[in-house]
Amino acid sequence: MMGNNNDQINSKDFLIGSLIGGIIGATAALFLAPKSGRELRQDLNQGAAEVKDRASEWSSMAQEKGIELKNKAYEKGSELKDKAMSSTSDLTKKVSEGTQNLTSQVQDKLDKGSKQAQKKVDESNRKANEALEATKDAVSEAEKAVQKN
Repeated sequence: MMGNNNDQINSKDFLIGSLIGGIIGATAALFLAPKSGRELRQDLNQGAAEVKDRASEWSSMAQEKGIELKNKAYEKGSELKDKAMSSTSDLTKKVSEGTQNLTSQVQDKLDKGSKQAQKKVDESNRKANEALEATKDAVSEAEKAVQKN
């Protein structure tokens, strides 16, 4: 990340330096060369046109670079968004599965507890019926014993 920022600064500095150097060089060449006024004006106009062309080229390059960077940023943003959505979906799925597992475990324990409770109730009913039968038998024998006396 840092290197990319450094490259942008170096590229910008290079372009500015080239532009300034080109202007200074063209101006020095024009002033140091022995020429007539008309030739000097033509050379100045030609130099200005060249500088304008270079500036136009650099402007086009800067626009293209800006479009490239914008597209890269959009792509990275889309990738990060997709990644976040996928992670959220995975997390939601894991939570849902965990909740289902927990619910299933609780339901199993409740079922086991209910079955055990039902067995105990059935056993208690059976013992109560046995006790009732034994009591009936005892009462019946007691009646027979009382009738004999």
